[in-house]
Amino acid sequence: MSQEIIYLSLIFGLLVIPRALQRFKIPAPLTCLLFGIIAMLFFSDRTHDSLLMWLATFGISSLFLFAGLEVDLHALRRGLWPLLTHLLIRTLTLAGVTWLGWHYGADYGVSWQAAALLALALLTPSTGFIIDTLGRLGLDEEEQFWVTSKAIAGELLALVALFVVLQSSDREQMMVASAILVAMLIGLPLLFVALGRWVVPQAPGSEFSLLVMVGLIAAFITYKLGVYYLVGAFIAGLVARLLRQRMPKLASHENLHAVRLFATFFVPFYFFYAGTKVPSDALSWEALGLGILITLVVLPLRVGVVWLQRRLMFGEDFRSSMRVSLALAPTLIFTLVLAGILRDRFSIPDVLFGALLLYAALNTLLPSLVFRTPFDVDPLIADEQLALPPPSAPTPTGASASVVPVAAEASSSDPIAESPPART
Repeated sequence: MSQEIIYLSLIFGLLVIPRALQRFKIPAPLTCLLFGIIAMLFFSDRTHDSLLMWLATFGISSLFLFAGLEVDLHALRRGLWPLLTHLLIRTLTLAGVTWLGWHYGADYGVSWQAAALLALALLTPSTGFIIDTLGRLGLDEEEQFWVTSKAIAGELLALVALFVVLQSSDREQMMVASAILVAMLIGLPLLFVALGRWVVPQAPGSEFSLLVMVGLIAAFITYKLGVYYLVGAFIAGLVARLLRQRMPKLASHENLHAVRLFATFFVPFYFFYAGTKVPSDALSWEALGLGILITLVVLPLRVGVVWLQRRLMFGEDFRSSMRVSLALAPTLIFTLVLAGILRDRFSIPDVLFGALLLYAALNTLLPSLVFRTPFDVDPLIADEQLALPPPSAPTPTGASASVVPVAAEASSSDPIAESPPART
């Protein structure tokens, strides 16, 4: 069979079959991951293709570029104190899990860095997926606001922690990497402004391609620093969002839609490629048992902490608090990325690697089962939800108030600025 036929068959298989299987409540990312594992079992090292690696890189980079574009600091400031409380609890939880992993794994050679990465892999929600499914989970406006805000805040914390942990083993390297990141934060706005001044006027409509180009360059820089692609792509998206007033078209609704479409095409290749990297020893009964055990311990803890936090802070009823908690459950992207880093840099056992993958699969499947909707990155459906007229705002009662979703953006103004203040 020719190489062209193989690639075309792969594109069809990853873009069509997983969508068709969603009718059975199987999330498309998990299907793509399973296809990669099957390919690894049948074809072994022949699946390690350079073109596939680049397609996967485009997928993970565009997904975190989109996540950075979704950050709205004004919206985060509206819920500042509840979010700070959430981050404090998240930090304490991460520290506690890190200490447990380091304390009980010291006899097996587990360093504190490996324990910290394990904690991040277990506790960090996948913001890109969560944001894209909110419109189809049946959450009300206020629940969507808090799910989005907490997911973004948690991701910001996780990216900072990831950078510190991966660079902490070499103080000199950490100083160099920090200087490069600071230079990126200063240089990216200047680069965007320069492109907007000298390139965009000569090529109208080129904002999307320039945004993706800068995102990929930033992702490659952070990858070379040893902190993976996602950090640089996220920073590029965040900088573009912060320049929205000066360059409105850069982070416009049309560009957000375009980045969603771009990610929708390439993200399946990332999951397939991740599946081809799963070692055969990770598919053992021991890994299955450990994965189920981790899920039974960690997942109720994560859901319960968020549920209890909302009950105590907001006085919400049981159902609303539980819906927000369950929507924040999926960790697929961070677990896949960090499990790979743990295996490559810290040589974790294949059994633990397989257990982490099973944990990620089960918590990603949870919203599909509870909310009766497939969990996937599907921008077309999300944008159809955004195009619908907004429902009438509920009348505030007690400590509650209506909140406009972060993702809903108008072409003439930012709806966040026009929405009533969040409750505290």
